[in-house]
Amino acid sequence: MTTNNRIPFSKERLSTLPLPTTGQRATWHDTKTPGLQLRVSSTGIKTFSVYRRIKNGRPERVTLGRFPSMTVEQARKAASAVNAEIEAGANPAQARRAVREELSFSEMFEIFVKGKRKRNGMGLGLRTIKDYQDVLRLYLDVLSQKKLSQITRSDVKAIHQKVSRKSASQADRSLALISSVYSFALDQEYFSGENPASRVQKNPSPMRDRFAQASELPYLLEAINESSNSHYFLLALLTGARRSNTQEMAWHDLDLDSGLWRIGMTKNGTPQNIPLSPEAVAILKERKSMFGKSAYVFPGKGKTGHLVEPKKGWGSILKKASMRRLIDLLVEKNLISDTERLQYRQLLLLSPNTANAQLAALGAHLPLSAYDMTDLRIHDLRRTLGSWQAKTGASLTVIGKSLNHKTYQATAIYARLDLDPVRQSVNTATQAMWEAAGIKMSLKKKGENSHTNSDENVSE
Repeated sequence: MTTNNRIPFSKERLSTLPLPTTGQRATWHDTKTPGLQLRVSSTGIKTFSVYRRIKNGRPERVTLGRFPSMTVEQARKAASAVNAEIEAGANPAQARRAVREELSFSEMFEIFVKGKRKRNGMGLGLRTIKDYQDVLRLYLDVLSQKKLSQITRSDVKAIHQKVSRKSASQADRSLALISSVYSFALDQEYFSGENPASRVQKNPSPMRDRFAQASELPYLLEAINESSNSHYFLLALLTGARRSNTQEMAWHDLDLDSGLWRIGMTKNGTPQNIPLSPEAVAILKERKSMFGKSAYVFPGKGKTGHLVEPKKGWGSILKKASMRRLIDLLVEKNLISDTERLQYRQLLLLSPNTANAQLAALGAHLPLSAYDMTDLRIHDLRRTLGSWQAKTGASLTVIGKSLNHKTYQATAIYARLDLDPVRQSVNTATQAMWEAAGIKMSLKKKGENSHTNSDENVSE
């Protein structure tokens, strides 16, 4: 076989190249990238290399990698980098070292999480870093050991499409992380190529406007009342604070006499002052008498020292609230009697699985939308306060200030806004929610302990 075969490289062509006779080696030349070769051994090993003459006329070969582990597109990028080094006067050893010493994606990721700064100049938070590490581990492992120049837009698209089949939001987070790592690498001059995540289209992002409606609040608050973490969920609702901030709430940040909670730094990189309604203050004073010796309002036994998001507890609350709502709907439709209503409510407490199965059978022909509340998320408690503020006449500026929303247009207004109208709006919204739920707050201490399953208090 001759050694000057010239073809436009492609995966299909290179996969079907004939093997040379035993002990021989064939060399194929790419017609698109100068100097790029593929050497094929009689045993089927296929190796990309760049074959060039340097300035003194001596031919040199720089090995790039093996096909198909290295794709044609990756080989062309690497060959172009070697050619650029040689044209700049570097010798092949330097060009080879430039390829070999280029950072892998995982190496660049480690530099990124340590060196990235937010708009306020602070580094990434521990939770953000943990979230990024989880995305890398779960979805981007295939990129970890690849050099930055070897990752193509096709690679990124393939990952995005694969992850999208499981979770559109996680796919978009993966895409955003890749883009952020490359943008950081380009800004800090660790890399000089293209960002392979650029122009890769994200999944359509549905606008979420879910919040607890007036018809849902009685059931939701009744179920929250029976949770061992009822105070956490109530304060998340009454303050509109983000989940992480509520979990990390510390006594030294609270001024209960003034009804104020100071958060030093929030997710969007700014501090926040949250006015506390009388209902929120009453809950906090009760907790102070029980957990005042702890640094945190919601102490925990884990390494953080505070409560970690109680997802299972929230799921139980939503299921219980939905079933009670279904019971009332079945009475309304004359499918069960008032006596049966009491029996089913009791059964929900004694044997939830049995009650759920029986009620699901009775309500099989009813639309889920009429009673199911399991689509509510903990974060929707934050949105619920804002929605009820809007219902009770608060301006968008006041709502934005109370929830610490940050927009470029309104930042200056938010910074100047006094807390008094915010406090009034929060208090008005709280009273409207409580009236809609038909309940009164009862905050008598019942010996609640956040480390046990004892109940917290919100009674009808």
